[in-house]
Amino acid sequence: MENKRTVIKVGTSTLTYENGKINYRRIESLCKVISDLQNRGEQIIFVSSGAIGVGMGKVGLESRPQETRKKQALAAIGQCELMFMYDKLFGEYNHSVAQILLTRYAVETIQKRQNVINTIEELLNMNIIPVINENDTVAIDELEGNNFGDNDMLSAIVSRLVRADRLIILTDIDGLYDSNPKTNPDARKIDTVTEITPEILSMAAGTGSNRGTGGMITKLQAADYATQKGTEVYVINGSNPEDLYEIFDGNNIGTVFCAK
Repeated sequence: MENKRTVIKVGTSTLTYENGKINYRRIESLCKVISDLQNRGEQIIFVSSGAIGVGMGKVGLESRPQETRKKQALAAIGQCELMFMYDKLFGEYNHSVAQILLTRYAVETIQKRQNVINTIEELLNMNIIPVINENDTVAIDELEGNNFGDNDMLSAIVSRLVRADRLIILTDIDGLYDSNPKTNPDARKIDTVTEITPEILSMAAGTGSNRGTGGMITKLQAADYATQKGTEVYVINGSNPEDLYEIFDGNNIGTVFCAK
């Protein structure tokens, strides 16, 4: 099967336990799988949430604070810890990572977008895995709900910038359901979405975990944006990172949103 350029986005709920502490076992497995995929010739761009969630665990907070300045401080603490982990764990599998922190201002003009693209392309040429996050310490718009909106949308924008063949969003649910599976035991998972209609959007309920900012609605918005630009989108459960192999081997798991 031909190798493709893939953006993999991981959310805070995948990286941490319910109590906010880091899930080292899952992160280590994720780094191992991505390293292995890189070894077989795949091009991976890694979009990672989790700075605030990891920062919360570092300082012992159990719930996400409301004050913007506290979230900025937690992002600064957590981003450092996050990249330390990625550098160490990817390094154990002989891969290097590079940090890219973005704001919407970094992609608002053609020249600025090209600068970002040039950096990512050169890192990929050097076989280095770009790790991208939003710069929550200086860009408070996203913390207040109006920058990229969420790292789900950031991953869709990155997919467009690098002309990715597919975007894989790892989350804490198996895919898109016709109703909330946490409250409705008869909820049915939708395997394939060919078009994101108002009816599909209405299926997204909830606002995500107490450690992250997203929910299914932000994933649908990201999928809508990415698929219109020609990128296939998968939303899958991130609890077992080895499930990524299924997608790379050509199997459909979770919910796949077909590219236009």
